[in-house]
Amino acid sequence: MDGEPQGRDDTRPAGVADALGRLEELIASGDPPLDAAALQIARLATPDADADVDAALAELDRLAEGITDVDELVVRLYTEEGFAGDREDYYDPRNSSLVEVLARRRGIPITLAVVVLEVGRRAGLELEPVGMPGHFLVHPRDSGWYLDPFTGDLLDLDECEALFRAATGVGREVAFHPALLSPVSVQAVLVRMLTNLRVIHRAAGRVPELRWVLEARLLLSGVAADEVVELAATRGRRGDYLGAARLLDGWAERLPREVARLTRHARAWRAHLN
Repeated sequence: MDGEPQGRDDTRPAGVADALGRLEELIASGDPPLDAAALQIARLATPDADADVDAALAELDRLAEGITDVDELVVRLYTEEGFAGDREDYYDPRNSSLVEVLARRRGIPITLAVVVLEVGRRAGLELEPVGMPGHFLVHPRDSGWYLDPFTGDLLDLDECEALFRAATGVGREVAFHPALLSPVSVQAVLVRMLTNLRVIHRAAGRVPELRWVLEARLLLSGVAADEVVELAATRGRRGDYLGAARLLDGWAERLPREVARLTRHARAWRAHLN
């Protein structure tokens, strides 16, 4: 597991600090439960809300009662319970909170996918998360169908390709390869959830929330230099120049191919101390 080596932020609200600590514990186990980890991310998505994790878990249990197959799962969630994609305010951070999605019945593809996956798992169904570029899907294992969690529609391969091109804007010069529909790990789902939140908070100028999401991202594998640089900047811009530099120094040791870049940024933040 990759983790933040130095320079932790000790100014986080208690709820945020607790969520990050619990998420770190779950990830340290090696195979974090998707529902438990996603619910800690929910506490970071809307830190001002009083996220009731236990109630969310109970709701997932309730939604799974009596379901025996994928068709019943789709009817339960999208017809009876009214889950749907949020087309009016797609980038509302509540759409990235599993707690809020369960309460509001609205979300974006990946959080709605978590609902589908976790309700399906409780019902004994074999479902796989599929991180198709541009649009997250759910695959009922050993079937030729893919569920679009934003709409509740079951798609064949041609419909998946059409959705891929619509979501990404790529033309026919880019081949639609079956690898784009490969299942992904729980950690990959969590990374994508945090990446969405990173984009949302950055665009809205919510720097504290951006910082906490990036701290969570650095707990998972596959950390990129851009993520470390951005987290360091959220610290340096509020005057924690030394903390920013130390964070970059620590990650320079973990990302040897990015040593020059990370060291350059660390030097720039230390220059503010002079």
